[in-house]
Amino acid sequence: MALNTEIMWTESLSLVCTAPATPASGDPVLCGQIPGVALTDEDTADGLTTVALNGVFRLPVKGETTTNNAVVAGDIIYYDAGVLNKDNTNGVRFGYALGGVNSGATTTIPVRIGY
Repeated sequence: MALNTEIMWTESLSLVCTAPATPASGDPVLCGQIPGVALTDEDTADGLTTVALNGVFRLPVKGETTTNNAVVAGDIIYYDAGVLNKDNTNGVRFGYALGGVNSGATTTIPVRIGY
């Protein structure tokens, strides 16, 4: 079970994740356009990962968009090539920041999955 869980509801599914290629427990993941956090490592036999589809998890977030910008609580967070940040140009909507990140820094903060 993911050790970075802050608050978890009960909604989870076994899915094939499209990013990252081989998710590990605790990773932010995408299953197409569906955001989540891996609760288990990917099963090598069937390629499935148990994914939390909602809840609050402590995840690394980078204070950037196309330029470095701070993140404040309530900002929409996007999954952009394996990084969580505010880049809505290239990223897939992931959830909401529940903490702050300084401009240009990467900090582990609570992130609420979904929207």
